[in-house]
Amino acid sequence: MAVHAPAEARRHVSRLAINRLGLWLFLLSEGFLFAAIISSRYYLQGLNRPETLNQVLGLGITIVLIASSLSAYRAETSAAHGDQKGFSRNTLATIIFGALFLVGVSIEWREAFHQFPPYTGFGTIFFTMTGIHAFHVLTGLLALGVVFFLGRDGRFTKGASWGVEGTVKYWHFVDVAWVFIYPTLYLVN
Repeated sequence: MAVHAPAEARRHVSRLAINRLGLWLFLLSEGFLFAAIISSRYYLQGLNRPETLNQVLGLGITIVLIASSLSAYRAETSAAHGDQKGFSRNTLATIIFGALFLVGVSIEWREAFHQFPPYTGFGTIFFTMTGIHAFHVLTGLLALGVVFFLGRDGRFTKGASWGVEGTVKYWHFVDVAWVFIYPTLYLVN
């Protein structure tokens, strides 16, 4: 048995490296998507922004999403160190923060629909950018939900937490995308 242990370890490391490479390539392709929609805002609307845009709500949902990134990091760290309670608590907190973000976006959409409908220039940009991002948040929440339920059974242990690591890296990407979207929509004028 001991003879095969190094081969098993190499195979595990190799698979983990391939998983990480695949995730980074996926995130790179998603980065191009967000770069395209962000640049389209400037191409189509220049620096114009409606004064009626709800700045307070935009800042509020941004703070919530940044807080979710902290709890996601803590969940990943807890899983990597075998801390089951910390993993569960922080993953659940991340899911709650993400859900609050989506509630905030839905409130913003309701307001925005009357102030700059989707058929207007800024409305098209606003609903496209926030809609694509909200879809990514939703898929991130689904992935976090799967990881949470798998982790409740003790599936992620010290040294075997790729599922959590990959999901949290995706969640961080979604947060970073919003860090670029927020000023593009709410601050540039």
